[in-house]
Amino acid sequence: ALLGARNKRGAIDFETTETMMLFDEGGKIEKIVPTVRNDAHRLIEECMLAANVCAANYLAENQHATLYRVHERPSEDKLTALRAMLKDFGLQLMGGKEPTPGNYGEVLAKIKLRPDAPLLQTVMLRSMKQAVYSPDNAGHFGLAYEAYTHFTSPIRRYPDLLTHRAIKAVINGQVYDPKATWEELGAQCSATERRADEATRDVTAWLKCYYMKDRLGEEFTGTITGVTGFGIFVTLDEVYVEGLVHISELGQDYFHFDQDKHMIMGERTRKKYQLADRVNIKVVRVDIETSKIDFGLAGERPKTAVRSEDEDADDAANHENTRAGIAPGFNNKPGKEPGRSASKNSPKKWNQPAAEQTAPALIKKGVQPSRAANVPVSATARPSITEKKVTTVTSANPPTTPLAGLDSEGNALTPRKVPRATVIKEPAKSGKGKSKGALLSRKNKK
Repeated sequence: ALLGARNKRGAIDFETTETMMLFDEGGKIEKIVPTVRNDAHRLIEECMLAANVCAANYLAENQHATLYRVHERPSEDKLTALRAMLKDFGLQLMGGKEPTPGNYGEVLAKIKLRPDAPLLQTVMLRSMKQAVYSPDNAGHFGLAYEAYTHFTSPIRRYPDLLTHRAIKAVINGQVYDPKATWEELGAQCSATERRADEATRDVTAWLKCYYMKDRLGEEFTGTITGVTGFGIFVTLDEVYVEGLVHISELGQDYFHFDQDKHMIMGERTRKKYQLADRVNIKVVRVDIETSKIDFGLAGERPKTAVRSEDEDADDAANHENTRAGIAPGFNNKPGKEPGRSASKNSPKKWNQPAAEQTAPALIKKGVQPSRAANVPVSATARPSITEKKVTTVTSANPPTTPLAGLDSEGNALTPRKVPRATVIKEPAKSGKGKSKGALLSRKNKK
């Protein structure tokens, strides 16, 4: 009955993989295994959801203030990007400017058996907003509830206690008036929740680094779970550990970053690395102090399930338009002035001092690409490695953990200093326009 009610209201049900660590007697990770969600888990989860909805409706009917768990609709720009992505795969999200959870469910049902389902599901999940605590009831989009609060949960939260106190006050004919305003309590509870998630990720990342320090040089197969302008994040199949393949490890090429398609593509070789692609990697560096793991590509890439020959042909036909749309500055090669061809006797244009070299703005503001082998560039801290753990939105605890390579607001993380790639800035064009520059990724010859 509970499952039937869920399907009737159109709640979104993403299929995700959560993991757990098994430790030996010495406190060291013995292995990392995926958790199995069986019928017993689903039954308990549905009962928790029912209790939370009942508490929210009771307080709403008695017009008593409380903290609701609010999950708003996706923003218009996120919907536009999602629909553009789905269109490339022959899919369509119905609902116009205000799609319903059922519209999302229809797309998920269509892609369930497709080989590109992991890619499309991740893109759909990232189009959604982050759930927060608020006294203003705006409903819960992911769970398809008009009113939802946290009354019971696996870990007792302070918002749960506030809900208990409000219900107790209503039963006794009183009004619960906390010392702080409900708006302040909502902001505080949302912030502490994110802080707790970050602490959990930090500890998990350290433990995984300690687990991988004895596996340097080993090769694994994994899935790309994050794409940024400075490289790709890969989660390994066997050990469920995530690391970064820096852009300098992808070959001697210029790489365009297409944020909407979650892809980087080589200018010369046209090699593509897209979200959910499969790759072979080798563990090249583990830094326990900073909880960072670096990978390098190893051998041939496994055949990806998300790219077809027709799609590759379309990409080839639209290659010039893609170049102009992603980064127009790439159309001008380093060493050439716009509109001129370089000759052997042409003077070098790239002799400015190292302190004046800056990274080109290829992606959104706040993200720096890779850096020169011997040229220091400021503000180049490497991004924090995020744990591959996404909580399903069908649970009583909707997802609040940032995904791979992104912060809690969905923006790409800032890379750290990695001395393996060269940054070159092109000269200004004639007139008012200036070139956006180009990123040359090449191995250090030293």
